[in-house]
Amino acid sequence: MKTKIAEYRKRLGITQEALAAKVEVTRQTIISLEQGRYNPSLLLAYRITKALKQHTIEDVFLMD
Repeated sequence: MKTKIAEYRKRLGITQEALAAKVEVTRQTIISLEQGRYNPSLLLAYRITKALKQHTIEDVFLMD
C-alpha cells in the first residue's frame, strides 16, 4: 500500500519518532508504513490520519 505519510509528516515538521509516539507505535512501524512494507490496522490508519491533520484515511493511504 502506498502512503503520503512522509509527505504530510515533513510538511508539518514532524519526525518519524514524534509521529510514532503520537500514534503509539514504534519508529520502525512508521518507517515500514512509509516504505509500503506494512499495511496498518484501521485504527492505526485513523490515528495517523488525525495526527497528520488530514480529513479522511484515503487522503493518506492510497490503494494500489
